[in-house]
Amino acid sequence: MTDTLTITNPWSGEVADTYPLDGPEAVDAKVRAAQEASLKWREGPLGLRIELVERFLVVAESNRDEIASLISRQMGKPVREARNEVGGMIGRARTMVRLAPQALADQSISLDDGIQRRIVRDPLGVILDIAAWNYPLLIAINVVAPALLAGNAVLIKHASQTAGVGLWFEDMFRRAGAPDGLVTAVMVRGSESTALVQHPGVHGVFFTGSTEGGQQVYRTVANRSHGFVDVGLELGGKDPAYVRADMPVELAAANLIEGAFYNAGQSCCAIERIYVHHARYDAFVEAAVEAAKAWTSGDPTHDATMLGALATPETLDVLDAQVADAVSKGARLWLGGERYGGSGWRYPATVLSDTHHEMSLMRDESFGPIIGIMPVEDDAAAVSLMNDTAYGLTASIWTSDHRAGEALGRRVQAGTVFVNRCDYVDPVLPWTGLKDSGKGVSLSSLGFAHLTRARGLHVRPLEMLG
Repeated sequence: MTDTLTITNPWSGEVADTYPLDGPEAVDAKVRAAQEASLKWREGPLGLRIELVERFLVVAESNRDEIASLISRQMGKPVREARNEVGGMIGRARTMVRLAPQALADQSISLDDGIQRRIVRDPLGVILDIAAWNYPLLIAINVVAPALLAGNAVLIKHASQTAGVGLWFEDMFRRAGAPDGLVTAVMVRGSESTALVQHPGVHGVFFTGSTEGGQQVYRTVANRSHGFVDVGLELGGKDPAYVRADMPVELAAANLIEGAFYNAGQSCCAIERIYVHHARYDAFVEAAVEAAKAWTSGDPTHDATMLGALATPETLDVLDAQVADAVSKGARLWLGGERYGGSGWRYPATVLSDTHHEMSLMRDESFGPIIGIMPVEDDAAAVSLMNDTAYGLTASIWTSDHRAGEALGRRVQAGTVFVNRCDYVDPVLPWTGLKDSGKGVSLSSLGFAHLTRARGLHVRPLEMLG
C-alpha cells in the first residue's frame, strides 16, 4: 500500500491536499535519473540553459493564479501575497540569468610570463534543494535557477506543508521543455529524508529552515559514506531594527509593522524586535500600534486579506508563551496577544512595548505576527542590543542620515544590513547568514560559487620548453 502525505489547510482546518509519497526505490530511481540528466545538461552551452529558465518563467507567469491558490490553500498565505511571490520569483530568476555569463566565465590570470592560467568552474552534478514552506517559490528558485544555469540537475524536496509546490516546479519545467530528470520533485517527509541526503548520487545539499533542522542536515551530510559534498544552510533569524532620533516615526512605523506582519511574520528576515531612540520612543509606539490595527485576520483566499493563517499549529504555543513571559516581566500589551478560537491556526497582530532582553520575545525566534519594542539611550546601545543574539541574518537602521546609517550598519553583525528598508532580499547582493543563521551564500554572482567546483588550468606552450 502506498504511503500518503496529507496537508491540512491552516485557515479552515480541513484537508487541503493528499499526495502519494516516494518509497526508497522511487527515490533511488529519481536520483539516478537526475544523474543521467546532469551528465548531458552540463555539456550544453550557457545560452541553452538560459533559454530553458526563460521559458519556465513564461510558463510560470501564465500559471500565476493556479500556484497562488495552491500556496494559499496549503500554508495560509493571503492569495494576494502569493501572487506577488510569483512576480518576485520571476524577478530573482531573471537577475540570476543576467549575472550568469560573467559569474560562470573562465577567469584568466596573467603574470606576463607566457603561461596561460585559468580558473574554470564545473557544475557539481545533482543538487538537492530542501525548500521551506514560508516562501515556497522564492526559497526554491534561489537554488533552482542558478543551479540549472551552472549546468546541474535539481531534486526538490519541498516542505511537507507545501509539497505541492515541488510538483508544480517539476511540471512547469516539463512544460518549458526540460529534459527528463533535470528538475524533479521528491516526495518524502522531512523526517524520512536521511537516505536522500546521504545518497551517493547527490553532489550538493541546500537547506532552508530552522536552525535545529540545519544542524541535523549538516550532521547527516557529514555521515555520508561516499564522498564529501558542500552544504548551504539558510536558517533562522531574530532580525532587529533601530529607529534613530532623526527618523520620522510615522514613516518608520508603517514600514516596520509591515516588515513584522507581512506573511503573518513567517519570514526568516521579518522584523522581530525594534529598538527606538528614547527621544522618539513614545511617538513611535503610538504610530506602530495605529499601523498594526490595519493588519486584521481574514480568509486568505480573499484579495483584501492582509493577515492570513499560521502554517503550523506549534507556532500558536510559541506566541502565547512569549506574550505571557513578556507581560509577566513588565511589558505592555497594546494589541492582540491571544490566539483566535475556532478552526484553523490564527493569531492576531500583536504589539508589545517596554520590552527587554530578559524576555523570550526579544531573544528567541517568534516566526509569527508579533513584535516587541524597546527604548535605547543612543546609537551605541542600539548596536550592542542588535548584536546580542544567536542569529545574524538581516538588520535594519532607520535614519534621515543615510551615511550615519551605513556607518552603524558596518558594526551590526548580520549577513545583510539595510538602511531605511527591511524584510527584503536583494538578488544582486549575497544572501547569507552569520552565527546560527546559516552558512554559505545564495543569490548574487557569488551564489554560483557553491553550485560549481573551481578548478585550475595551467598551460605552458610548447615553445617555452625549448
